Amino acid sequence: MSRLLSGKLGVDQLDLASFLAICGVTGEERSRLLALNSEGIRPGWLQQYGSSLPEQLTTLVNHEIKAVEIHEFEPLRIPGLLQTADYARALLERSASVPAAEVQTRVDARLARQGLFNRDHRPKLGFFLHEFVLRLPVGSAEVMSGQLHHLLQMGVRSYITIRVIPAVFGAHAAMAGACRLMEFAEFKPIVYVEEQTAGHFLEEPDEISIYRVIFDSLASCALDEGQSRDLIAALAVELYADREDRDDRD
Repeated sequence: MSRLLSGKLGVDQLDLASFLAICGVTGEERSRLLALNSEGIRPGWLQQYGSSLPEQLTTLVNHEIKAVEIHEFEPLRIPGLLQTADYARALLERSASVPAAEVQTRVDARLARQGLFNRDHRPKLGFFLHEFVLRLPVGSAEVMSGQLHHLLQMGVRSYITIRVIPAVFGAHAAMAGACRLMEFAEFKPIVYVEEQTAGHFLEEPDEISIYRVIFDSLASCALDEGQSRDLIAALAVELYADREDRDDRD
């Protein structure tokens, strides 16, 4: 039933309430289904931006909405769900695959995806970032300073975990690149891997097993949450605070 209610065609709340009563659905399950249907018929990300963005991105967002857990590794950039507007803009402006006229639309869409954090049924999110992500300047020093401070603010939320893989660790299990493992309550898990011009969704059990091993390995080599916060804060000051002050003087 919940698959039907979470589809593109919503059911009127009054009709749904009557239908659930006839079926004898009460209590927490009734409340959950009514809330799910309400979210399904509310104008959202896909309705606003879906037609102007790559198909794999709209599919990814649809998976994010349904996921109960998301585990992500990024070797080169801040994950989209954690990016500030300025960082996202600076990143997209350097992209060879995003036309200049579409940059602001992509920025707006990326920020709209972060509405995921305000949903009643938001997923639990675990992010692994390589230390190089924090050191690679994207935009100005002010942009990077703001982005790293944003990571610190997001990392204190109970449903978000941010852990850094230190450069001194060397080679690690995810050397092949960025990846995301999404777990669902009612569907099989999916892995998403992204290339420059395409994204791929992996669903085969053998593929999922490999990525579970990869994330377990990352967890064993990454700094813990407290150590990661300390490193992010230290790099924000060491790499970007002095440069920001110098830029202001210039």
